[in-house]
Amino acid sequence: MENKNIVILGAAESGTGAAVLAKVRGMDVFVSDNSTIPPKYKDILKTYEINFEEGGHSKEKIHNSELVIKSPGIPDNIPLIRELHEHSIPIISEIEFASWFTEAHLICVTGSNGKTTTATMICQMLENDDLSVALAGNVGESFAFHVAGEEPVDYYVLEISSFQLDYMFSLKADIAVITNITPDHLERYNGDLQAYINSKFRILNNMTVDDHLVYCDDDPTIKDELHRRKPEVTMHPFSFAHTTANGAYTDDNKLIFNINQITLKMTLEELALQGKHNTYNSMAAGIAARLVDIRKESIKKCLKDFKNLEHRLEEVVTIHGIKFINDSKATNVNSTWYALESMNKPVIWIAGGQDKGNDYEKLRPLVAEKVKSLICLGKDNSIMIDAFKNVIDEIYETQSMIEAVGWAYQLAEDDEIILLSPACASFDLFENYEDRGNRFKTAVKGL
Repeated sequence: MENKNIVILGAAESGTGAAVLAKVRGMDVFVSDNSTIPPKYKDILKTYEINFEEGGHSKEKIHNSELVIKSPGIPDNIPLIRELHEHSIPIISEIEFASWFTEAHLICVTGSNGKTTTATMICQMLENDDLSVALAGNVGESFAFHVAGEEPVDYYVLEISSFQLDYMFSLKADIAVITNITPDHLERYNGDLQAYINSKFRILNNMTVDDHLVYCDDDPTIKDELHRRKPEVTMHPFSFAHTTANGAYTDDNKLIFNINQITLKMTLEELALQGKHNTYNSMAAGIAARLVDIRKESIKKCLKDFKNLEHRLEEVVTIHGIKFINDSKATNVNSTWYALESMNKPVIWIAGGQDKGNDYEKLRPLVAEKVKSLICLGKDNSIMIDAFKNVIDEIYETQSMIEAVGWAYQLAEDDEIILLSPACASFDLFENYEDRGNRFKTAVKGL
């Protein structure tokens, strides 16, 4: 590799992983973080004797680098990033960097919703068939940290966010999965939905007709974009609405995979994860697994036994007939739509947080049908209150998770559901969606 003098911006999971990989490959690496580096990552940097700074950036040192690896949480519009572009210093993502140092097959998953569940399912299916596989990217350990390890694998299943895709150039997926595309993170794209769509479709970079795209054929945005772009890849659609060729679909309460002349059938009741959105995830994962010749039995076992991930429609506990569900990962409107759509009992809904330019119109009919009371949990709840004040009679607001859970418990009756599904980012009151979900669970257990 030509670039020896590398600067890494951001020292969380992604940046620290990239730093370790650069160090073990013999490169001159320097890590710069504008904030305080968490002790976990600082210890790793010290262990590998990697130079770093925190609480600010040494601009001269950064400007003299030959390559910058930018953590996905750093926006493009800050002065430092603009200056790097002006000086024509290459900027890449940790995902791109790690891909330079592995020959493993790459199964790459993106989308506005469902990508973590889908990627985890695919990994489990491959593990069920005793393949050498690791799950990385935007879930678990960073891709770079895995690649830096001493035990290479044959397959990586990568969950990749739009921010990671923005700085991905030469990586080529053997199998790409796009779960869906709905408005999300538009505050990072100047409100431009097409810019966000373009980011998602970077997952097709460098793919050829010998590679495979798995996508939702019920998603109008994906269908329109594929029609416009006409990528030269082998297509594998999945759908609830109609049968598909060389993909997956539902028919007469059955889930049917039809891949390379091999058919697999299951009843929808057999799926461990219920709800339309989870059936979509199951279809996407099953197609990807069949494309690497995973046995039908291994796919069925995963789909029957798979346990929902933490913070994703996670059933916490039932108290006096009231069920508490933690869906803190629902950081956009579409995720919350799927959560409410799957509810079959009256809902006390805890929502709100850092608004990302959300359009709540899509939620209004479901909220009118399913939600009994809304508790807004955020520093500024005005947008959400305005969106639902003519739909729900009971709306409350707070900045305390303990208070939100306490109020919800008082409002709920036997055989009702208290659902945390925020439809917003968490950063106004919490460190991240995991912190928000964990505080919800702690408050529930304290009742």
